[in-house]
Amino acid sequence: MEICCDLEVDVNGEETFMVDKKIITSYSGRLSKLFGKTKGTTRNLKVIFHDFPGGAESFELMSRFCYNNGKTQISPYNICLLHCAAQFMEMNNSISGTHSLLEQTDKSLKEINYWTWSELLIALKQCQDLLPDVNSSVILQKCLDSLVGRLALTNEASPCPSTSSPDSSGFRFSCDTKSTESVKTSSSRATWWYEDLLILSPNLVEMLVKSMVERKFNHVIISRFLFYYHKSKFYTATSDEKRKIVETVVDMLYTLDWSSVSYKSLFGILRVSMSLNINKSSKNKLESMIGSQLDQATLDNLLVPSPYGINYLYDVNLVLRFLKAFLNGRSSQFSAIRLRKVASLMDLYMAEVAPDPCLKPSKFQAIAMALPDSARDSCDELYRAMDMYLEVHSGLPDEEKLKICCALNYEKLSAEICIHLSQNTKFPSKATVQGVVSQQYKLKSLLQGTNISQQDTDLSCTSIEIRSKGKKDETSEQVVLYAGKLDVISDNEKLKAHLQGMQWRVMELEKVCRKMQTQMAKIMKSRVSSHGHSRSLPRLCS
Repeated sequence: MEICCDLEVDVNGEETFMVDKKIITSYSGRLSKLFGKTKGTTRNLKVIFHDFPGGAESFELMSRFCYNNGKTQISPYNICLLHCAAQFMEMNNSISGTHSLLEQTDKSLKEINYWTWSELLIALKQCQDLLPDVNSSVILQKCLDSLVGRLALTNEASPCPSTSSPDSSGFRFSCDTKSTESVKTSSSRATWWYEDLLILSPNLVEMLVKSMVERKFNHVIISRFLFYYHKSKFYTATSDEKRKIVETVVDMLYTLDWSSVSYKSLFGILRVSMSLNINKSSKNKLESMIGSQLDQATLDNLLVPSPYGINYLYDVNLVLRFLKAFLNGRSSQFSAIRLRKVASLMDLYMAEVAPDPCLKPSKFQAIAMALPDSARDSCDELYRAMDMYLEVHSGLPDEEKLKICCALNYEKLSAEICIHLSQNTKFPSKATVQGVVSQQYKLKSLLQGTNISQQDTDLSCTSIEIRSKGKKDETSEQVVLYAGKLDVISDNEKLKAHLQGMQWRVMELEKVCRKMQTQMAKIMKSRVSSHGHSRSLPRLCS
């Protein structure tokens, strides 16, 4: 058969091929339709391809198939190139009884279970490089399904992947030295493949994780792979690639059981993502995952610098979003223990941000009031944070101060804090009175329980009113107490006296206890020495 080179083909500007138009056209539906429109015998034709998949290498493989009468050696190393070229050139025509190139590549894919692990990875890498839309690739999906299937088998049984071959000739996978060493311990048996899959693009990682979730893979193993992928790829990537990596990792972690996701690693991703301007959806997902486990956070985790353009020292808005996610997210059915942990953490955080002179009262108040009253058994630490904030922001009007004090439950303040509050000029007078009265009621109940006469405990009042009398240039406050003989200053003195009396009584009881312990030790010693001469012990009086 005489071969003439009457067709010039420019492939993506990489290389120019001179081929026989008749031979190539007989296998390619694309060229057949193109030259079917030409009239007569036209010589010196030239075709220019700008987007031929696989470039010159792929076109050469396709041309050899045509020149060999539809016969070629298809292997895992070239199947993706040939498949993509066949699709591009519409090579679904059968000539002289031979199968088309598309049919032959599809037939070769049926032997994918006999490929080695390395061959499978090479085929995957070629597919993701050649196909812009990985989701629409049949060959890529089949390669990915085979890979996930092998991982599923090895995670259940052996530390090395098998090829699912019934005979020894089919079992051709051999672990390399690095992989063999990595599976010597049981903890690494499920993770030996992490480094091998770093060749995958973020889009392909997304497909991989979705397939793993469908096959019920351990979510801990999946989450660790995603963090490993992020750590390994992030610092060598461009800015756009970094953004894509972070968004993919966050989106995939969000689909897992959040309790299987490392909390520390989530904060690591949060910090590197702040300069990347990731999309809003991924950002919300990341904050939701962190907020849902806020009881595991430390103070250092929350001390995130404010974004550019915000005067606050720390990003208070971020912490408020964490609190919202904790209260309203997947973990809305939280236990009392978790709630108390978060409250304790917030008290520490408020003490840290309180000295910030730029922090607005509304933001401080929002943090103080974010949690329900049941979250705290004591409001002492909350009071100390407020005290520090009001000291730094001494110029606030009483109206703003009272809004902040609304977060305080005065009944949950200790006696020591109530005494401090009664003398604290930084707090508005209404808050001071409420603290004193609340403590007096508590003290009254306590003293009544110790059978102290009603005459000494008549400290109650029925109502409190704060009235402001305004003049032209000044405003004065007056505390009015009704239905009682209570005076703030005298009541404070009485409160101090009662507390000092109680402290003295405790000290006296401790002395009695120590004395009795000494006497008991002497008696026990004398009993041992007298060998049976018993002596009655004195009874402790209540």
